Amino acid sequence: MHAYEIRSGHRVGVFILVRKNGKILLLKRKNTGYRDGWYTMPSGHLEKEESISTAAIREAEEEVGIRISRRDLETIHVSHKYEYGEGALMVVAVARRWSGTPANKEPEKCSGIGWFSPDKLPRNTIPYVRNAIRMIQGKVFYSEFGWR
Repeated sequence: MHAYEIRSGHRVGVFILVRKNGKILLLKRKNTGYRDGWYTMPSGHLEKEESISTAAIREAEEEVGIRISRRDLETIHVSHKYEYGEGALMVVAVARRWSGTPANKEPEKCSGIGWFSPDKLPRNTIPYVRNAIRMIQGKVFYSEFGWR
């Protein structure tokens, strides 16, 4: 078991909601072996001895080159998701303020980035990401996705 897994074996994914002019920033995955060709928020797995806010700050800079201060992050949604026979926790933090110009900093894992209306997401948005965005729009803090 990895350090970022809870006792049940669930991984923790940290997602960053970046907003600008009513739109949200999404990345299109490629060459990862998981949901390639699908859109998601900037995100990554929680690493050993790393807090959720530290992971969000790290992933935002690594993936899209923006800098976020810890005081400008707020956890706004948690989802317990089930997919491909595994459960995972999805923690979404919103960047209330950020600096820099978003750009594709990982072209080997991302075929592009773009701003999208939360009400008109691409059809190929990862389903649990779409669900989290819908829950956030409805101000729902916790949801479950994919469980029977």
